[in-house]
Amino acid sequence: MSVIQTVRDLIGLDPSTRADPDMARVLEALAGLKIKPIETCSVEEARAQPTAADAAAAVMTADGISPEVPGVTVRDVTYPAATGNCAARIYTPSGDGPFPVVLYFRGGGFVIGSLDAYDATPRAMAAQANAIFVSADYGMAPEHKFPAPHDDAFAAYRWVTENAQSFGGDPARIALMGESAGGNLAANVAIDARDHGLQAPVAQILIYPLASTNLMQASDLQNANAKPLNVSMLTWFMDKLLANPSDMKSPLLNLLAADLRDLPPATIINAGIDPLESDGEKLAKRMRDAGTRVTNTIYPGATHEFFGMSRVVKAAAEAQALAASNLRVAFDTAD
Repeated sequence: MSVIQTVRDLIGLDPSTRADPDMARVLEALAGLKIKPIETCSVEEARAQPTAADAAAAVMTADGISPEVPGVTVRDVTYPAATGNCAARIYTPSGDGPFPVVLYFRGGGFVIGSLDAYDATPRAMAAQANAIFVSADYGMAPEHKFPAPHDDAFAAYRWVTENAQSFGGDPARIALMGESAGGNLAANVAIDARDHGLQAPVAQILIYPLASTNLMQASDLQNANAKPLNVSMLTWFMDKLLANPSDMKSPLLNLLAADLRDLPPATIINAGIDPLESDGEKLAKRMRDAGTRVTNTIYPGATHEFFGMSRVVKAAAEAQALAASNLRVAFDTAD
């Protein structure tokens, strides 16, 4: 069989047939929302559509499950970012502080998404890690082209380190976490802190991070038609993000070409039904080769965006428990 024919066969597959039963139930709910393919939408249409989080919420409603997490209080603030004042949401667990702090960046391909759409992850993780989570928004493309989201993320880290005490946090124990595009931002913040002599984060939790601009990797082919993220969507996101095609080569986006030495321990979590699976595996190898301690775990029957669905997807509950455990260890051993 020719390579071209193999590629055509892979692209024609429906990878959702590999989903775990509980993940498949969320995918069925997602299909019921009648979402238009994002690559056919305007930016405004794409931002207005339901999300994978809405599909998980529909399953929770059907099962009578509340999204609330007992003991976690939430308040909205703003921070001074490169693109202007950006929204942030602070999730504080019950008990006496000061608490360690996790700066969290949401997904959305740098183009769509919101703090509300990614509320489930920091809400659940604040309780499990017994840490304050700061979910920091950032300027999105195409209004704010690359590298604006990264510049905002760098500003968010500086703001958190300087203001942690004011919201009950311990400025000596700060970690990073992000999903998808947010995973890319979190990794870049760790690099930026190293390069500028800032306080080093104690850990980085990277959940299906964007780590390469190569869309012909093994998982891109195997999961070209995956949901809720497929390769056509990745191309659409990049088209909206980049002001210059040469930016595809930037190590901010292509983390596999970045200097990954002297970084905090990393936990990389990937889904098996996700074009970005190869990104996570290759990033883990590159980090290990550079001397960074890495835990790399793949959940084969889960899809992109699964991490925040712990109430209805077993793999998400397991992944959250792993991330929380690694955060607690990092906080307990911080100098």
